[in-house]
Amino acid sequence: MSSDLVRLAQAWLAQDPDPETRAELEALLSSGDEAALRDRFQAKLEFGTAGLRGELGAGPNRMNRVTVMRAAAGLAAVLGPDRHVVIGYDARHNSDVFARDTAAVLTGAGLQASLLPAPLPTPVLAFAVRHLGADAGVTVTASHNPPRDNGYKVYWGDGSQIVPPIDAEISAAIDATGPVSELPLGSPEDPAWTDLGEEIVAAYLDAVTLLPLGDARDLRVVYTPLHGVGGLTLTSAFLAAGFESPVSVEAQADPDPDFPTVAFPNPEEPGAMDLALELAGRIGADLVLANDPDADRCAVGVPLPGGGHRMLTGDEAGALLGEHVIRQTSGDRLVATTIVSSSLLGKIAAEYGVRYAETLTGFKWIMKAGSGDADGSGRQGGGSGLVFGYEEALGYSVGSDTGLPVHDKDGIGAALTVAGIAAQARRDGRTLLDLLDDQARRYGLHATSQLSVRVSDLSLITGAMARLRATPPVELGGRKVESAEDLSLGAGGLPPTDGLRYLLSGGTRVVVRPSGTEPKLKCYLEVVVPVTEEVADARTRAAEDLSALKLDLAALLNLESL
Repeated sequence: MSSDLVRLAQAWLAQDPDPETRAELEALLSSGDEAALRDRFQAKLEFGTAGLRGELGAGPNRMNRVTVMRAAAGLAAVLGPDRHVVIGYDARHNSDVFARDTAAVLTGAGLQASLLPAPLPTPVLAFAVRHLGADAGVTVTASHNPPRDNGYKVYWGDGSQIVPPIDAEISAAIDATGPVSELPLGSPEDPAWTDLGEEIVAAYLDAVTLLPLGDARDLRVVYTPLHGVGGLTLTSAFLAAGFESPVSVEAQADPDPDFPTVAFPNPEEPGAMDLALELAGRIGADLVLANDPDADRCAVGVPLPGGGHRMLTGDEAGALLGEHVIRQTSGDRLVATTIVSSSLLGKIAAEYGVRYAETLTGFKWIMKAGSGDADGSGRQGGGSGLVFGYEEALGYSVGSDTGLPVHDKDGIGAALTVAGIAAQARRDGRTLLDLLDDQARRYGLHATSQLSVRVSDLSLITGAMARLRATPPVELGGRKVESAEDLSLGAGGLPPTDGLRYLLSGGTRVVVRPSGTEPKLKCYLEVVVPVTEEVADARTRAAEDLSALKLDLAALLNLESL
């Protein structure tokens, strides 16, 4: 076995405070499993704009107590002493341990740490940063990743996720951190360590129940938190806003870090919503809602005229929420979405005379729209007049005339607002599908879809992107490619990002990019069909166009090799 590997593993053992990962590493050293050691020590989890995210285990290429303590030390070094950090966590394996380790490192470095009282939704943490006037926030979560993963997400004083160059500064400070066994550590008895109470949750509920929900409340809702932490908070929010308690999917109602009923705890994944849809059909629900495990995303299902239910796409829900918020607010306002989301929100904004911004993928960028805060300093977070932002991956931040209560995705606030829209439609003898048809008639049918593939070797994605850059397509789905933009060079005044955007004849658009949080290559497709006949006929034509695009893209990318 490589002597360098042995040396690295032994140095890790000397500082690791966790008996479980110590035992894992000692077993690998004893068995001489060089491949497993290389996987853990010849790379490291990189701290980027999504913080850290990876598989649990020993070594720098895994999520563990040493990795987390080093991240906390890096954050402390960038912030400096006497700063205040709020810390939250979900119900994944070791999330509570990692949260307490973070508090110990921060207080040991002379900062104040406030720990949320229980495993709670990520939007509660994002809200708490601003509500408490903190300088930064940390939440321990891997969102909708598989059970074996965990993660570490950092927020700045504006309550939104960090953007460059702050991420690079923290990463450099992490690299400069010595053995964690030499770090001074605080304890819950220290005056700088505060265990927050339920009052912070109450303040969050007060804020989200003031969103523009309308006055209709008669609605039967089925809800699943997908074994995550959203259940209690969402139910409390519904009751506080005057709705009946949603009917929960019993098998998925309680937090469970193993997510036993789903292959992936993501409401977008095939099969994840099966139990909720079955329950909705059985009781005749008016609406189906789901959060991902940390409850920052919201999925929406609606009844079909002939029976059964279907899930709305993120773009469909985003268009309904966006137009609702615009109608319910006034003054100089801004709405924002990303370059991979539908272009429909821009047309809705133009119809109402509201400012519109398009950003890079990720809520960290949406929250900077219109703020002049391109350097991520946090001095002007939340955007100038920003009242609504969304991304197609089921992320929404809903605001009112007073602004956004949460400067990040908020699956609880979005669920409440969707329920308000659905209850109003029900009172008027209509449905959310009717409202979508209204939008199609007014703005044209904007149909979106995705083609994505999960890989085990990230070099396959790199190779696919290189092939596309070297040889751009001239036609896709029977439509001429009218322009090809390499987003890594910057486009439309946006910062550079690894992606390609193709504009096709007839208003069709394709964006290809590697996922920022998962080992996936993702293609985002949009076709626009004018509605000159029945909306159902336009939907059929759009579905055919999207299918043709997918077939050509699959052949172009040679997905079989991925």
